Order: sequence, then structure tokens, then C-alpha cells
Amino acid sequence: MRLLFVFVGLAGIVLLSFFLFGSQLTDTFTQDGSVAWLSKYGSWAWIAGIALLTSDLLLPLPATIVMSALGYLYGTFVGGLISALGSFVSGAAGYWLCRLAGENAALRILGRKDFDRAKRMSHNVGGWLVVLSRWLPVFPEVIACIAGLTRMPAGYFHLALACGSVPLGFTYAWIGHTGQTQPLLALLFSAVLPPLIWFFVHRAIRRWQIVSS
Repeated sequence: MRLLFVFVGLAGIVLLSFFLFGSQLTDTFTQDGSVAWLSKYGSWAWIAGIALLTSDLLLPLPATIVMSALGYLYGTFVGGLISALGSFVSGAAGYWLCRLAGENAALRILGRKDFDRAKRMSHNVGGWLVVLSRWLPVFPEVIACIAGLTRMPAGYFHLALACGSVPLGFTYAWIGHTGQTQPLLALLFSAVLPPLIWFFVHRAIRRWQIVSS
């Protein structure tokens, strides 16, 4: 039960941030506004883009629009790499901020029963939750923090995070570079491709565990 309260609490923090700053940030970081904001940093625009995407952990930035702007500025491949890295760093930051709080802090927050239950869940289906959450609002930050709090294995988490972040980054960079305005196509690549990739990665992980055990 405490895990549910933690989930709702984290989601509430993200939604509060959206309530306080969402309108201003959405007005500022339109497609043209994002391109203009990034362009101010010249050759350092890629670092500014990664910083923006990382700050999505705390601020309600329109991350996919920032990714499109990076694609517009750098092209599909380089813009996709930058976008994927920004999404990855954002998720990793949430994970490590909560994981470094330590197991004792997690036990105080969740209690032993919920901590053990959440830890089993994160080991069994946590990777799927990480992958499926990356293209959704609110959930990426919350799932990454809970993964860290419940001490999901770092390698497992980061593999799942990469499977979610890379297709997302390249999809929206491609949209920004080509000027595509097809939401169904974006949904297909950013929502369907990550779990498909994770299916094969997850099978390889399980096979390796069996072979190496």
C-alpha cells in the first residue's frame, strides 16, 4: 500500500510542477521557440539540449518538441543521438538520485513488506515498465525514481532505459529534421518499437542468466 502512496506522491509532484510552470514552458518551448532557444548557445546547443531534456525530470518541459528541435538543428542521426542521450540521462538521474538515498531510506519510506514486494516486482516486470513509460507524460520520471528506490539492478534498468530512449530520440529527431506531422507514425515508432526491442533484449538477458548460472 505504501508503494501506491509513493507512486501517487511522486506523480503529484510532477503534476504540481506542470500546474505551476507548464503553461509558461509550453508557450516558450514550441518548435520554433525551442530552435531559437537552443540556437542561442551556438556550438554548445547540443549540451543545452541534453540539459533541457535532463531537467524534464523536475520541470514539465515538452521533451518531444525539444527532440524535434534538435533534429531540425543537427539532422536525424546526430539529433537523434543527442535526444536519446538526453532522455537517457534524465531517467538515469532519477534512478540514481533515489537509489543513492540508500536501502534504509527506502525501508523507512515503504516498510519492509512493501519494499520486498516492490523489489520483486521491479526485478520481474520493472524493465517493461521503464520501456513502456518513456513516451508517456509523468510516468517516465515516476518509474525511474521508483526503480532507484526499489533498487532495480542497475544494468537491467539502464538497458531498459536505453531501449525506451533511443527509439524515442531518433523518432522525434527525424520528425524535426523532415518536418513530418504524422502523430500516428510518431506513436508507432516511439511506443511500439521500444517494447519490441526490449522483448528480444529481455530474452537475451534471461538466456544469458540461464547459461551463466
